[in-house]
Amino acid sequence: MRDLIGTARTLFWVALIAAIYQELRKPPEERTWHGRVLGSIPYDFRVPTLDRLREAYWDPETDRVFSERVFGVGWAVNIPVAARKISEIVSHYADASARLRADAQSKLRRGDDEP
Repeated sequence: MRDLIGTARTLFWVALIAAIYQELRKPPEERTWHGRVLGSIPYDFRVPTLDRLREAYWDPETDRVFSERVFGVGWAVNIPVAARKISEIVSHYADASARLRADAQSKLRRGDDEP
């Protein structure tokens, strides 16, 4: 587990340095301080706004769990969508385990030894 955390930390620092390098390579008048590293990892070093914070972390109207981070490198978690998805997973798990328990109990009552 420590190796996974160390790898994630290293990848974060590499992406951060790459994003800064990517912006500094541009002429000063073309620097936007937001974009994507290698075309896939989002970064944004602009001052956060309330609208961007709300869009990144609280947008229940969309189905996207991950959105672009408001400040820094990587992704943000859309909290209401993540909570909804987790609730759906837990509900499906609870329903499936209840059915399995009911099937097992009925087999025990009948005396079935077969699975």
